[in-house]
Amino acid sequence: MFRIDRRYFHDFDWGLLLLLFVISGMALMNLYSASYPPSPYGIPPYLKQCYLFLMGGMGILFILCFDYTELHFWNYPFYIFIILLLAFVLVAGNSAGGAQRWINLGLFKLQPSELAKLMLVVTLASYYSRKDEDEGYGLREMVTPVLLTGLPFILILKQPDLGTALMLGIIFVSMTIFAKVRWQTYAVGIGLGGAAGVFAWFNLLRPYQKRRIETLLDPGKDPMGQGYQILQSKIAVGSGGVGGKGYLEGTQGHLHFLPERHTDFAFSVWGEEWGFSGSLFFLIAYFSLLIWGLYAAMTARDRFGVFLAFGVVMLIFWQAVINLLMILGFLPVVGIPLPLVSYGGSSLLTTLLALGILMNVRMRRFQTGQNLNMEKVKLK
Repeated sequence: MFRIDRRYFHDFDWGLLLLLFVISGMALMNLYSASYPPSPYGIPPYLKQCYLFLMGGMGILFILCFDYTELHFWNYPFYIFIILLLAFVLVAGNSAGGAQRWINLGLFKLQPSELAKLMLVVTLASYYSRKDEDEGYGLREMVTPVLLTGLPFILILKQPDLGTALMLGIIFVSMTIFAKVRWQTYAVGIGLGGAAGVFAWFNLLRPYQKRRIETLLDPGKDPMGQGYQILQSKIAVGSGGVGGKGYLEGTQGHLHFLPERHTDFAFSVWGEEWGFSGSLFFLIAYFSLLIWGLYAAMTARDRFGVFLAFGVVMLIFWQAVINLLMILGFLPVVGIPLPLVSYGGSSLLTTLLALGILMNVRMRRFQTGQNLNMEKVKLK
């Protein structure tokens, strides 16, 4: 029967947990404002998000009960399970806004493509930690990770969900570069990536996706269409000034000028109400969490832990950077949420489970081979 060693409480990273609580508290405050005044019908988004935070907290506790090295064994069953969910969504998933991405679970709609991001982190971490190449990975060694990434990438692209599919590619590139590849692999990868981009523009991207990219260069060209979201987001962030308009006093959000203010553009609401100073405080806390995660990767006890922690940080970092650049008008609107901040059950649960893995790696950083053998005895 499993017993938690008391030393784990001593080794637990309480600073990481404190940062998570601070960011989550600000996120819930912002979500309450973004959905204010609440609708008299149904459960308000901020209340649903509270329930999901509790569910995610229980998920973190469950993950902490087991050594993260067990993910080596559960890696491929988890991969197959997510692939089956992605295939099911294409056949019988719920549709909205021209996309078929969700499975209705009652309390919230599960979006398997969000879980696919975490699945890919675990899968690549397992592969790269098992197959260590001192001189870097060549083309032959890259076949397996490319196929493991390509299958969910194609299934997600067919939903269609371009933003999440691109996130899988970004996670793959980030973790592969971290693992070290040979220069020949870089050359072939850049060439194939460029060719794939040209092919996607002329054969895969839908007209509305092309218009989003074209609108990025000149949002004023279509102010009431594809450029509307970017323009209103810029107005909201810019009107916050240095100190902001005050909590619950944002006009762009509350007067419904700002679209998707509780999901993709949640940080625009924060920027309008808290201004530059409040936004700076938020970003310092947010990216401190990610820097702490990189430190967890540096201090991990084994190669698998290093790749897991690094992959989790990249999963959150790139989504955050893309979302922030998106609301400021530097990137096209591709529907990537700000982790922990944007409303969305699947995104929030995936992020919390990922942070649970990060805490697990950090908590067991001092565990030695002898400790591992003792742990196996306790499990019997």
